[in-house]
Amino acid sequence: MDVMPQQDPESRRPPEPSQEDPHAQHDPHAPQDPYVMPAEGATAVPPPPPTLRTTLRRAAFGAVAAGVLLAGALVAVPDGKDDRPKEPGPVERAEAAATAGSPASLSDLTALIGDRQKWVEAHPDDAPSWATLGSAYVEWGRRSADAAYFGRAEEALKRSLAAQPGERGNGEAWVGMAALANARHDFLAAKRWGETVRKQDPKTWSVYPVLIDAYSGLGDVKAATGATEKFGELRKGVPALARTADLYRGQGWREDALATAREAADRATAPAEKAEALHRLGELAWERGEPEEAVAQFDAALRTDAGHHASLAGKARALVALDRTDEAVAAYQSVLTKLPRPAYALELGELYASLELDGDARSQYEKLAGLLEQDKAAGVDESVVQARYESDHGDPAVAVELLRGQWKKQHRSAAVADALGWALHRAGKSEEGLEYAQQAADTGVRNASYAYHLGMIERELAQYGPARRHLQEALRTNPAFSPLDAPKAREALETLGEPPPGGPGDMQPPPPPPPPAPEPKREARPEAKQEPEREPKPEPKRESPKPEAPAPAPSQTAPAPSKAAPSSPAAVEADASKSP
Repeated sequence: MDVMPQQDPESRRPPEPSQEDPHAQHDPHAPQDPYVMPAEGATAVPPPPPTLRTTLRRAAFGAVAAGVLLAGALVAVPDGKDDRPKEPGPVERAEAAATAGSPASLSDLTALIGDRQKWVEAHPDDAPSWATLGSAYVEWGRRSADAAYFGRAEEALKRSLAAQPGERGNGEAWVGMAALANARHDFLAAKRWGETVRKQDPKTWSVYPVLIDAYSGLGDVKAATGATEKFGELRKGVPALARTADLYRGQGWREDALATAREAADRATAPAEKAEALHRLGELAWERGEPEEAVAQFDAALRTDAGHHASLAGKARALVALDRTDEAVAAYQSVLTKLPRPAYALELGELYASLELDGDARSQYEKLAGLLEQDKAAGVDESVVQARYESDHGDPAVAVELLRGQWKKQHRSAAVADALGWALHRAGKSEEGLEYAQQAADTGVRNASYAYHLGMIERELAQYGPARRHLQEALRTNPAFSPLDAPKAREALETLGEPPPGGPGDMQPPPPPPPPAPEPKREARPEAKQEPEREPKPEPKRESPKPEAPAPAPSQTAPAPSKAAPSSPAAVEADASKSP
């Protein structure tokens, strides 16, 4: 049985000889085409030259044929122009993506960078080209996790502002500076750059995505919501839908986020834009605790755009939840060679630790430290990732110091609040940590790690009812949210046990009156003197309307004089005899 792939016979043919070379057809010593069968009776002897009459007849026929072909060409292509649209090149595609507010593929982005580099070499005073080049550097550094490009971006943007200040209409350079600040996690600076552009021209739609990122990093949900709504007014379509889905996701509106993200994926057309939309669906599926769906969406994103490396990291995370750890390790290792983000390095180290591969985990944590140093040298603040490592695998006091610094910078997002609360707990300050962990949970975001951290802090503070509730919420949201923490959450729940039947475990209702107390009174029923005590039945009074609430206080003292009522006349007479 032939198992070789069937190839097109035309693809195996050598190129045909050029028609401009007469020797290619008439030279008997030229190599012959093995795929063209010779005509019957053909020999190696060349034919005799044609007669003069034959030559003239052929020339006349050729002139007529040429005229017919020329007329047809003129009809098909009027005025000598081709009406078919020209296929855009990589530079045009990258520029079109930037104009639409959508991501460009890495190959198109590379072409755009090369094109602008050559242009500004010949035109050093072209401020818009410098701004485009600087913004492209920012995007490349962000998408490739190569922070060295951020320095080039800053230089290009400063050249643009030197050639044309922002006050004189160079708002795009200011937008590029805001995007650069966001990439370096300096959200306060990004806010200042962005708000300067918005103040100058509120209808500049390109400033709103960077403002959304800045407000989100600062934890200003109200401002982020307003910027998202304004962006949707100015720039409808897939970019606005994507931003709206992210807003819903951050506020815990899971169904709305999913519906909007699906609409964005359905309407996306460019490969890079489509891959980003599919990646978002994968992230939402992962957060819902649906790893099979997450893997399917991440695979679809990678098929659409092989350069969307973040989807490979998302797939690795979901593979861990499916207990396909060998595949997950391979995926993490692959993505770290293409997209060496510190967060991915930390995740791989914790995966090794969960598999009890302590040596591999230590090696991975050392690589993480190297990545953090590189980012710090390039001006990128990765304090949150470093604090997460220090809290669980290093020195929690260092984590607290790092995150307090973030809080002073007004970086008060849910991620920072959660990390600071957990770091304080690990450092032995659970009461203070509870405030920050609760603040992260109050944002409404459905994050299993946030619920886990809050539950463990409450358990440490003997708040067993809330602790049980939040640990259950973490496992209900995503049963495999972390290869290290998910098993700890289940173990903590088992230790807490089931709540008592009377209500939450942390509530201590007043004990009911002991049941044996009325039983002796029932046994003493033969004594007739106890009958009067039975007569004042409080039931009718208790059934009286509630406005007589002050009555119970005197009613409690009423039985004493009632018992003394039979002897009261003698007492009155004795008192009367003593009186003068």
